[in-house]
Formats: sequence, structure tokens, C-alpha cells
Amino acid sequence: MEKESALIEAILFLETEPVDENTLVRISGLSADLVTNVLEILSNRYSGDDHGIELVQISGGWVINPKRELWESLKDRYGKKNDGRLSRAAMETLSIIAYSQPITRSEIEAIRGVSADNMIRLLSERNLVREVGKKDVPGKPVQFGTTKEFLKVFRLNSIAELPKLDETESDRFELSR
Repeated sequence: MEKESALIEAILFLETEPVDENTLVRISGLSADLVTNVLEILSNRYSGDDHGIELVQISGGWVINPKRELWESLKDRYGKKNDGRLSRAAMETLSIIAYSQPITRSEIEAIRGVSADNMIRLLSERNLVREVGKKDVPGKPVQFGTTKEFLKVFRLNSIAELPKLDETESDRFELSR
């Protein structure tokens, strides 16, 4: 099992994007059951305090990342510094989209109280949000939702892993009807 673990570990190290189990099976030539067992072994191995990395599932795939508790010390050198930072307005717009998706531009503006054009454009350029459909109302306005890149940036496997909102926060994301 050591040889198989080393192979999967090397694949995860070399890949730049999260890799799902089917892809690991295809690349490694190992069986699906063996790949699942190896992922569990690697996850347990990295969970100890003597490792600075962890195996995490992000947007449906597996990736080796620095441990969350170490990232604060590492992000200045290895993070995307200022070009990766979002303004407070952009983060607010992104939060509204993440928690309320699918959502239209006018619904975002009703919640924020200001125009959302520039923020939606910025978030789209950064590949954090995208058009996900059209609302079935007159005019068929475009609806927005988050992307796989959003999940990757915020280290989430799915949108269901977003932190839960308390009642006050939840009310803020509601449109007044």
C-alpha cells in the first residue's frame, strides 16, 4: 500500500487543480476502492501535528494544501497578495450571491441598496461568479451564482459548506416582499 500511497500523493502534488477520484483512478491505473483507501490513509497521515499540509476536498476534487492554521503565517509570501484581495463592497456582493443564489442583479441591488454592476463585473472577471440562468419573470433577467473557482478560493467542497448565518444575518439576505 506504500507504493500506491506514494503514487496518489505524487499525482496530487503535481496537479494544479483539485482532482476527483475517477480521475485519480484513470491517471494511477489503480482500482476505485484502492484510491478511496489511499485517500483515507493520506488524510490520516497528514492530520498529525508533524505535517504542515493536509488533504482536503474542494469543489468535488482532492488537493494537498497548507493546513488552515498555518496559512496566516504563509499567505503574505505565498498568497495572491493585493491582486487577490476583494474590497468590502465586492465581498458583500459575493456574500449576497453565495447565500442567495440564483439571484438577479436587481435583487442584489435591492439587498445592497446600491448599483451592483461594477461588483458583478469584477467578480465575473475573477471567475468567482457567473450567469447561471434566467429568471422566469417578464424581461427574463440574468441570474448569478458562484463558480468552482469560488469554492476553490474559499476552500469549500460545496456551497452547502458555507458558514450558517444567524437570524440577523439571514434577514439581511432576504428581499423585502
